[in-house]
Amino acid sequence: MVSLPENISDILNKLSSNGFKAYVVGGCVRDSIMDVAPHDWDITTDALPDEIKTVFSNFKTVDTGIKHGTVTVISNGGPVEITTFRIDGNYSDNRHPDSVIFSKSIEDDLARRDFTVNAMAYNPKDGLIDIFGGTEDIKKKVLRCVGNPDERFNEDALRILRALRFSSVLDFDIERYTSDSIVLNENLLAKIAPERINSELLKLLTGDNVFNVLMRYRSVFASFIPEISFEFDFKQFGKKHGYDVWEHTCHTVSNIENDPILRLTMLLHDIGKPATHEIVDGASTFKNHAAVGGVIAENIMRRLHFSNEYIKTVSFLVSVHDREVPETRVQVKEYIRDLGEENFIRLMKIRRADKSALALGFRDISDKLVFAYGTFDDILNKGEPCTIGQLAVRGGDLKKYIPEREIGGVLNSLLDVVIKEPEMNTKEELIKIAALIGKSDFLG
Repeated sequence: MVSLPENISDILNKLSSNGFKAYVVGGCVRDSIMDVAPHDWDITTDALPDEIKTVFSNFKTVDTGIKHGTVTVISNGGPVEITTFRIDGNYSDNRHPDSVIFSKSIEDDLARRDFTVNAMAYNPKDGLIDIFGGTEDIKKKVLRCVGNPDERFNEDALRILRALRFSSVLDFDIERYTSDSIVLNENLLAKIAPERINSELLKLLTGDNVFNVLMRYRSVFASFIPEISFEFDFKQFGKKHGYDVWEHTCHTVSNIENDPILRLTMLLHDIGKPATHEIVDGASTFKNHAAVGGVIAENIMRRLHFSNEYIKTVSFLVSVHDREVPETRVQVKEYIRDLGEENFIRLMKIRRADKSALALGFRDISDKLVFAYGTFDDILNKGEPCTIGQLAVRGGDLKKYIPEREIGGVLNSLLDVVIKEPEMNTKEELIKIAALIGKSDFLG
């Protein structure tokens, strides 16, 4: 049932041979039962932190969370967290226990955990320890709190998002009382650090069950992204619209490939629609909603402390997401110029996902995409210039003909020329054109 890596087996044996109980615990046990290779292995034991360090005195150890009983042992080059069995005290900050009481009982330790599927322990001698029915919940694909859900979420409000993440990633339903408690306690997320929220959000968005989670628990997401609440039940009029703005958004998140940048982009791509809505001839229009949305998306991500890379990339993609698929070779080059190669591919995927959530009859853009992808590859293979860096001249080559302050603009003009006529991309031809531009400017 649980196949232990050699270094984990060695740690368990070392603790056992020194008279201590020790088990692998939590997500690694859950994943093993589900035939998923665990990413991390956590160990729990009745050995106290100082006793753990004594047992592993020949290893490098780190006092990861010594106050709460956690010591990290570096085994075969990899870190393994070992935590003493414990009972948690009060959680006055709705995140961390104010104090812990170390215990000699594995049952005490499992009782403090979040969900039944994470409250199982295993070692080869005792087998599986499953006192809360985690195995049965895995079979039923149900996520359920250990004990009282309100107590679990008030202890650690981040468990609210963890529940939604597990439901999305594992494709589990959330048991009724746990589900009701999530919505009841959603405001507790205000006490959670933005970095932890954005980390859980990104993991959640990459789940196969993300559509159902976004639809069912929309108020939870609005508790930390209030801007999305304006999308809820916001009707879109016209033949091409099959859903309100929020349901359309949820479909696009689910329909795009499992990449956190792309899924976050789709979550925010229509955030500017409510503010720009007008009805023209009975149909909804959203003039400049992409540009407006890019600004709103940037503000949201800054508030949630996303990395600068995410902020720059996602807000840009939101701001250009409504650009149609290019239909000529020149347009493909112009897109590469404006977006860059990586974002060109991203935009094509965004366009497919966005169209896929329209009404029937407006979804298929496969022919346009086949042309765009094929032309893109051909342009790259032939090395046809799409960026200033691919021009046959540099700024220094133009100083004789153009005032220095105008060189940037002239290079852009030269790029416009060679995008349409790649055969003009020679140093001689481009200098001729630049000289003519300079002469024309001089003559007024």
